[in-house]
Amino acid sequence: MPEVFRNYIGGRWAECRAGATFPNVNPANTSEIVGLFQASGPEDVWAAFDAALQAQPAWAARPAPARGAYLFKAAEILEKRLDPLAEEMTREEGKTLPESKGEVLRAINIFRYFGGEGARLFSYHIPSERPHVFCYTLRKPLGVVGLITPWNFPSAIPAWKMAPALVAGNAVVIKPASLAPLSGYRLVEALDEAGIPPGVVNFLTGRGDSVGNAMVEHPALRAISFTGSCEVGNRLYGKMAGRKVRIQLEMGGKNPTVVLKDSDLDYAADILVNGAFFSTGQKCTACSRAIIERAVYEPLVERLVAKTRALKVGNGLDPGVQIGPAVDSNQLQTDLRYIDIAQQEGARLLCGGHRLTGGIYDQGYFIEPTIFDGVTPEMQIAQEEVFGPVLALMAAEDFEDALRLANSVKFGLSASIVSRDLTRVHQFINGIEAGLITINLPTAGVEYQLPFGGTKESSFGMREQGPLAIDFYTETRTVYLKYTQ
Repeated sequence: MPEVFRNYIGGRWAECRAGATFPNVNPANTSEIVGLFQASGPEDVWAAFDAALQAQPAWAARPAPARGAYLFKAAEILEKRLDPLAEEMTREEGKTLPESKGEVLRAINIFRYFGGEGARLFSYHIPSERPHVFCYTLRKPLGVVGLITPWNFPSAIPAWKMAPALVAGNAVVIKPASLAPLSGYRLVEALDEAGIPPGVVNFLTGRGDSVGNAMVEHPALRAISFTGSCEVGNRLYGKMAGRKVRIQLEMGGKNPTVVLKDSDLDYAADILVNGAFFSTGQKCTACSRAIIERAVYEPLVERLVAKTRALKVGNGLDPGVQIGPAVDSNQLQTDLRYIDIAQQEGARLLCGGHRLTGGIYDQGYFIEPTIFDGVTPEMQIAQEEVFGPVLALMAAEDFEDALRLANSVKFGLSASIVSRDLTRVHQFINGIEAGLITINLPTAGVEYQLPFGGTKESSFGMREQGPLAIDFYTETRTVYLKYTQ
């Protein structure tokens, strides 16, 4: 019988009011149920907000370094459980075990980083024009904040939302994605064991149309941070219109890697394979378009296809596997649908393009890493996010043409260039419409201590991660103090 995991409300683990659960299925072996989670409803959301409202004033009054101490302690607890937590993540989400281990370590580092921010919640002293007037700013928490997190980084993204919210003095209600809730559960479990006061963190699982909607409609909500699809993010934005609730949206990407003719082609091929196919392409920062200067197009494509065909696809728990399954049947069908559309629109399939079958592949949602060439800017595969291991190749006449193609989408999350020409590199940095810019690196692979976020339709609101993350979860008060009368 699978283990039943409960909600965490007001410092207690409890079943949802309806008493219903849903299964968390291993995408590499669909006969395995990783666990049963609570199918919560609006009444559970209200209970969580009630608990958060009661806890928030005392939590805000606690000195920020003391708030950060809970994050340090939780990080220690998580570190002692690194290996089993990584295995659980692979079983529930499908990514390879090395990727899962790296992500759990990242969540630990995020907790430690923001634990330290408790002692670094800097404000400003600004000189006054008037004598004997001391002017400075204060940071104040917003109150109760709602966090809605996705399945593709089920530990790192909950960590990078919860940690700054908590250290800034807010109480939190968090809903993880139903496809991978266990990793977020483990973070909250560690905070509970670290002794965080009841009601400061509240964790609910359930469908977005019940739990998520009830969260964003609650009158006590002061901020909502969401990472997920553009469709859901845009609906969320519409729901918040007129509410004066602070909102942060991280959504889709159609990220390009530009390869110029002066590049080391083997190195460029490795970067493209990493950015496009690792984590099964299920990253908002994954490379989905390779824009290659025509002078080196054919030799680079030859290397890229050979490296792609050599990738080992399988269960992420097995040694040597580089690419795991799609997260569920819906995502697999989305991948296959875009592959079919690309062929109908005239793109040429160079490798992959099929669901893998036979042996262990019949147990899960496995798909071949796929490459298309002959892709033109108006094709859906050049414009829309697939969120799978599908790479579109486009030839550019020169740098200016490559930059034009790179910017010819509605998204602007991540972009990279492979080149040794410093002039072109700086022109790319200045001209590319993206919030994350990498040089001679894959589009994916961000670090927790730097700001994260995109432009255009990819993001809305303040940046996540790094020192700027605190800005979203606080408001500034300005003080004028005259010290003589």
